[in-house]
Amino acid sequence: MSAPQPAAALAAAVRIDPLLTVPILPTLARFALPNMVAMLATALATIAETTYVGKLGVSSLAGMALVFPMVMLQMMLSGGAMGGGVSSAVSRALGAADGARANALWIGLSGGALYSALMLTLGPAMFAALGGRGEALAQAVAYSNVAFVGSLGVWLMNTFASVIRGSGNMPVPAATFLAVSVLQALVGGALGLGWGPFPPLGMPGVAAGQALAYSLGAVFLFGYLRSRRSRVRLSVRATALRRELMRDILKVGALACISPLQTVLTILILTRLVAQFGTTALAGYGIGTRLEFLLIPIGFAIGVASVPLVGMAVGARRIARARRATWIAAALAGALLGALGLAVAIAPDLWTARFTQAPEVLASAALYFHWAGPCYGLFGLGLCLYFSSLAAGKVGGPVLAGTLRLVLIALGGWILAAAQTPPWTIFALVALGMAAYGLASVVAVRYTIWGRET
Repeated sequence: MSAPQPAAALAAAVRIDPLLTVPILPTLARFALPNMVAMLATALATIAETTYVGKLGVSSLAGMALVFPMVMLQMMLSGGAMGGGVSSAVSRALGAADGARANALWIGLSGGALYSALMLTLGPAMFAALGGRGEALAQAVAYSNVAFVGSLGVWLMNTFASVIRGSGNMPVPAATFLAVSVLQALVGGALGLGWGPFPPLGMPGVAAGQALAYSLGAVFLFGYLRSRRSRVRLSVRATALRRELMRDILKVGALACISPLQTVLTILILTRLVAQFGTTALAGYGIGTRLEFLLIPIGFAIGVASVPLVGMAVGARRIARARRATWIAAALAGALLGALGLAVAIAPDLWTARFTQAPEVLASAALYFHWAGPCYGLFGLGLCLYFSSLAAGKVGGPVLAGTLRLVLIALGGWILAAAQTPPWTIFALVALGMAAYGLASVVAVRYTIWGRET
């Protein structure tokens, strides 16, 4: 991908992309709104899925707590990290008035195949290592074996959506995710609980909803990218690997993959710590962390809205505008997630009572929210800065912030486990990790050089 001279690139880019001159906040809101609707639909589908699992019993909820971090890791890798690398490459190329064609098909195919193979092979041993025993472990494996067969569809859909978002088109991916979420909820409920003529398949049936829905979504987006309506067109005849384009994607996406790995490793460590308190505590913690994972798509909706604004500005060497868009998006995400966190900290039953009525499970989840909820705002701040840094091609700082959070959780968890402290100390450690991640991300972005202004 060859870049023209900076002055010529800016002149050409301004003619092509009004995103380099439009007001930031209104445009950010306009981009974020369809993403927010889509992510809300995704959250509702996940809530519905958790409700179905709750009807199957406490063992199923505990099994879901074991497998759910790996489900969300797949979403964060394919849609956030590697998908962010794809969006970043496309948006920066458009900002520099360069041709924006990336072999995204190879990213989705290889990532989906690899993730599926790893989870189908290593999943049961991983869930057992996390503390899964007996029926809880059996339920986790039953869900996992179906969910990760559909990994290819998940990776392809998220990769194709990232290409389209990178060009500044938010409505098409948002509408697709909305339709996929509805289909996931309907199919998961019908097959899992046995609605209508379908027999109740339990956990495998619930997992089948996601696998089928995302596969159909990938087919639709692939067709869109091949059509004349798409600004960035994906041609089947042009799928040969091009080294410079793949390097542009991977130099951002590969490094960015460290961040979701850190996030999920943090959750896995905490899951193992909570598992020592029994199945009831683990089920309550699983309900609590599921909300945390649902906050990630909300931050994603705002963060990904900043990608074309930041990426095109960096590509056109308008660094001051890129940073202005970054801080506006981060403030918006922090305020929204902070409000949600305070709500569940004050009234945890608004969330937890939807999944179970077992008093012990409700108490465990409430304890988690009392500690973690007030720090969700800082977590959202750091998450949005991560996406803006992806767009700028400078994701190292937020990755180091994630490293700090992981070290605090691992070292602190080891100390607390050795001292055999009560569960609330683990949840306090969660809050400390979130706060450290957000504040460190702010410092990292503030002092990272994004390029020279033209």
